[in-house]
Amino acid sequence: MINRRDMMVGTTAAMGLMATAARPGLATEHTGPRKGDYVLVCNEDSQTLSIIDPVTDRIAKTINLTSFDEDPRPPFRFVTGGIMPTHEAMMEKALYHGAIHVHGGAPSPDQRLSAVSGRGSSNIYLIDYETLSVIGNTPNPQAGADTVPERITSGVLVGREPHEPTFSRNGKEIWVALRGEDRIAIVDTALAREESAGAPVRAVRGYAETIYGPAQIWFSKDGELAFVISQKVSEVDVFRNNVGTDGFSAPAHVRTIDIAGQDPFGFTPFQKIAPDGTEMWMSHKIADHLSVRAVSEGFELVDYIDLGEKARPNHVEFAENAKGRVVYASLGRIDDNGPGAVASSRIAIIDRDAPAGARKIVGSFFSHGRESHGIWVDPDATKLYVAHEQDELPGTPNEGQTVTSVFDITDPFKPVFVTQIPLGYLDLPSGQLRNKKSINLIYVRPGAQMHTG
Repeated sequence: MINRRDMMVGTTAAMGLMATAARPGLATEHTGPRKGDYVLVCNEDSQTLSIIDPVTDRIAKTINLTSFDEDPRPPFRFVTGGIMPTHEAMMEKALYHGAIHVHGGAPSPDQRLSAVSGRGSSNIYLIDYETLSVIGNTPNPQAGADTVPERITSGVLVGREPHEPTFSRNGKEIWVALRGEDRIAIVDTALAREESAGAPVRAVRGYAETIYGPAQIWFSKDGELAFVISQKVSEVDVFRNNVGTDGFSAPAHVRTIDIAGQDPFGFTPFQKIAPDGTEMWMSHKIADHLSVRAVSEGFELVDYIDLGEKARPNHVEFAENAKGRVVYASLGRIDDNGPGAVASSRIAIIDRDAPAGARKIVGSFFSHGRESHGIWVDPDATKLYVAHEQDELPGTPNEGQTVTSVFDITDPFKPVFVTQIPLGYLDLPSGQLRNKKSINLIYVRPGAQMHTG
């Protein structure tokens, strides 16, 4: 087992993103983030979405999924009588009908649309990147100086505890893992737009029964198979999607894989397929390991990677460029000896080009934030973005702020810290709501085919 003190720490000196034109083998035209790209961050405690411009690494917009200040009367206000509620108490205010616990997020295949889940409100919302707005919001009839201009949609109701949404490979469906149940909601994307806009339609095409507590679905690269992981049982379900000529699925159960040997605790929150489509990588948070399985039928165990004592892995992400192929794993554990003696989580680095069965951590670097969670790279694998669940500590430049960290990964084995992006506040007429507890993070290039596996 790898001890926390033995994990290698990559370079963390603050510096700007290095020019990629000098990197042999990398394209020089449009390399790295470009105008029109966005990074979306789901903030679970504030019910907001932070939109980052990856060219400037600044907040471009905060999208409001709360229902505060739609009406000037006290029961609808965020701040009433000068009293600002805690984040935990906000959703318990009288007549609140906004999102509760914004958690999961996923891009459509063409990256023009994202679906985000409200765990506590049992729904999903659709985000349009052309307008950077929530599909289905309507003008607020009481709009004025002391109210917000829009009334929030109810989105699409899907079921108990929707943890993660995932678009089908052709984009016609959104599969939503209902962690509070033993089934998956299969949503018609086009009808979801209509239901979100208030049309009298039902966007949920149906439900597929699956293992208890499904946490996430991910599809094979050809879209023929769906893999379902769980945070309640030590199993993985596999479905054949049977996509018809109309583009819609008729899922049939193929196999349930026993993963008790890799995840005896039954707590696997995240998975992602490798860019070449051959392997599915899964994080086993309480077991402090990653496992890798073949995507082809047989689904053999390929690797089982120890991340160290109480590493608590959250998400994995792939980075592939002229310098090599790596897998990053965000670790929820917080170490005291971070940069500048500030507590920080780490990101583990695994060399994917090492022989199958022998892959392991080859290094790590501090995430420059506490409790790292969502991670994603740009399409050219030049920059890595990391979301964090906890706020920065007192005495630090961004104290009291939840931050997203940015790294130069033109050499994916030696990430270089670029900056911390404080997520700031949502400005409501009655007060400032602090963006807090970032979970999912995704990088999108609207109009381009999704670059990740």
